[in-house]
Amino acid sequence: MVGPDNIISVEDIEAAADRIAGHVRVTPVLRPGRGAFGLDLDPVLKLELLQHTGSFKPRGAFNRILANAVPEAGVIAASGGNHAAAVAHAATELGIPAEIHVPEAAPAIKLERLARYPVDVRRTGALYDDAQAACDLRAAETGALVCHPYDLPEVLAGQGTVGRELEAQAPEVDTVLVAVGGGGLIDGVASWYRGRAKVVAVEPASSRCLGAALEAGHPVDVPVSGLASDSLGAKRVGGWPFAAARRWVDHAVTVPDAAIADAQHRLWREIRLVVEPGGAAALAALLCGAYVPEPDESVAVLVCGANTDPATVV
Repeated sequence: MVGPDNIISVEDIEAAADRIAGHVRVTPVLRPGRGAFGLDLDPVLKLELLQHTGSFKPRGAFNRILANAVPEAGVIAASGGNHAAAVAHAATELGIPAEIHVPEAAPAIKLERLARYPVDVRRTGALYDDAQAACDLRAAETGALVCHPYDLPEVLAGQGTVGRELEAQAPEVDTVLVAVGGGGLIDGVASWYRGRAKVVAVEPASSRCLGAALEAGHPVDVPVSGLASDSLGAKRVGGWPFAAARRWVDHAVTVPDAAIADAQHRLWREIRLVVEPGGAAALAALLCGAYVPEPDESVAVLVCGANTDPATVV
């Protein structure tokens, strides 16, 4: 059960895995071999971009919905893209109504995916925080179940199933590199491993809410910009993720946009994966030297999103 320190338990993640089984894919790991991407190591890639809707997000969305009694008004969420599609997908599969608030800054490619679902999509505000504020107001009016993208225990437990799968698939891993936006994925992964493997946060240099919070000792607002801001552009890390990160995340590193773009292009050139900027950020940490493994350290990289225009990476 969730403890008083706002950290989800292994039991929460196990329960989430049971609850969402049959609704999400067990995504594969790829071992491209020593020397891949010009690196002097044998990386393990967890291909969570092959999840339904092209990101890890359906895990948390399904767990949040299935763990609660859904009111007649259905579910409501705010997102710039990946979480929106995940909630829309889960609601559609489960046959419940959904209202999704998206900011004007949401990428066209992600809005196109969202338009495929029979849900109520509302463009509200310039940035994600504006959409979330509108979402919260509407939830208070309608009574719909809120599906926050990264600051609810059921969402975090769902994301923790990524770590659970990875450890079963690659028990030799010493270190896991995780891209961070609001902190949902790294919370789940770190809460699963609990020190059995080192978990390192990777953030864009222009959107580093977790690193800033760890330095300050509490969540703080940060400026948001850059190539990966549509998925890794939270203004402030979630309170739940910060509690887990302070305890279980080894440290946070930052990567420049140029390294993220390079990781996207090399993932395409070497293994023919189309990866969005946020999904490539963890690999970028290895490519640009933001994270330098020890000799013979086994490193896993979460490749966590595919929702981008293929023309930008080929």
